[in-house]
Amino acid sequence: MLRTTVAATALVATALPAFADVNVYSYRQPELIQPLVDAFTEKTGTAVNVAFLNTGMVERLQAEGDRSPADVVLTTDISRLVELVDAGVTQPVDSAVLKEQIPENLRATDDQWFALTTRARIVYASKDRVADGEITTYEDLTDPKWQGRICTRSGTHPYNVALAAAMVVHHGEEYTKEWLEGLKANLAMKPQGNDRAQVKSIWAGECDISLGNTYYMGEMLADAEQTEWANSVRIVFPTFEDGGTHVNVSGVAMTKAAPNRDDALAFMEFLASDEAQAIYAEAVSEYPVDANVPASDLVQSWGSFTPDDLSLPELAAARPAALRLMQEVDFDS
Repeated sequence: MLRTTVAATALVATALPAFADVNVYSYRQPELIQPLVDAFTEKTGTAVNVAFLNTGMVERLQAEGDRSPADVVLTTDISRLVELVDAGVTQPVDSAVLKEQIPENLRATDDQWFALTTRARIVYASKDRVADGEITTYEDLTDPKWQGRICTRSGTHPYNVALAAAMVVHHGEEYTKEWLEGLKANLAMKPQGNDRAQVKSIWAGECDISLGNTYYMGEMLADAEQTEWANSVRIVFPTFEDGGTHVNVSGVAMTKAAPNRDDALAFMEFLASDEAQAIYAEAVSEYPVDANVPASDLVQSWGSFTPDDLSLPELAAARPAALRLMQEVDFDS
């Protein structure tokens, strides 16, 4: 009988069968993965086992080595994808289907990883205290008019490091350091919490704007306790002065061990299909990487924007410098 399992904790990752049809380690929550798994199994008859890990994916794969049952990894953010590659636990995948479906700037130059959805790093702005058009660029966040009005999570979190890395690519390290110092000077409080916590702070009147990812709006609207927070803000899509709105990704890679490589490749190619793009993007309130696949009605209601054309491999290469600059300015102090 076909089995489709989604495990809810990291501990059960070791319980994955060694030779199932496709085994997946995922940093994305089980409820977000299940619709994709169900659609793939219905379409192909191939069973999929998914283990959800809170942390430690690289360490687990390294410890398992060639004995790992995992075929595919699903994760978020370019930093986590690059971390897997740098750890030597993935392998390149030469697939005409993946290359046709996924734009060149949203996949690794060596075919080690592929983006599946994108999310924008935007500004959540108080509907009551921030006027329309008051925010236009990321560079503008250092303007003294924002002093004591900005909230954000830790500067060393991958989402903010990626934004700083994009600033490095656009303007260089010296400018980015000054930008981080200016942003820090405008903070209303010490960086803490997650992106949703910043929106709660806006709702509570503790700050007026915050940095956040677009998909958190979908998560807040789906949570009865957080709906009021979400309704207190609007999404603003800043741009770089010489570019577009910063985007990051969720992505997929094949493990180095991959005991079921053919089925794993079929699953990866399915994830890149128009059908799966639509399912996944709606489940996670993100944007399909294929421009021919429309975003969900909810996501479209947030407005349109022009994505920055910076390639993710270029962004990944600038991450070490961005993290070093965050530490040099002691952003989280």
